Amino acid sequence: MSLFRILLAIFLPPLAVADKGLGSVIIVLLLTLIGWLPGVIAAFLVLNKK
Repeated sequence: MSLFRILLAIFLPPLAVADKGLGSVIIVLLLTLIGWLPGVIAAFLVLNKK
């Protein structure tokens, strides 16, 4: 995971997981709308999944 991805996951979580599939983007977007921190955590989890 690059520094750019980390910064993108912190500031724009749905955009950081855009290449992981539509399902991931929707889940992270919904969690971000509920609260910023759950969206960031979900983005990091999706980005760290192999």
